[in-house]
Amino acid sequence: MSQALQRIEKTREALIDALAERDWGAIGELDTACRECVDEVLSEAPIDEEALRTNLESLLAVYKDLLTATMGERQSIVDEMSQITQAKSAAKVYHLFG
Repeated sequence: MSQALQRIEKTREALIDALAERDWGAIGELDTACRECVDEVLSEAPIDEEALRTNLESLLAVYKDLLTATMGERQSIVDEMSQITQAKSAAKVYHLFG
């Protein structure tokens, strides 16, 4: 396995760990590193296409999980902001009649 493929595998594993911990800062850095790894492997001389396909499919699965988690976090923030807005509105009504 080429060094670029090994880097992709290590970066994928690190992404899985960062996602489990919801470490968004680390995920951002690993995403950049992952892009560099993919660029590197694609610019190399022909390599084992089966190994490349397997690694990239595994990486794609991690990104799907990451997207799902991100959308869930986003929805949680939207829900929290809605609750804050409702609480502010209720406080205004309370002050009008209180």
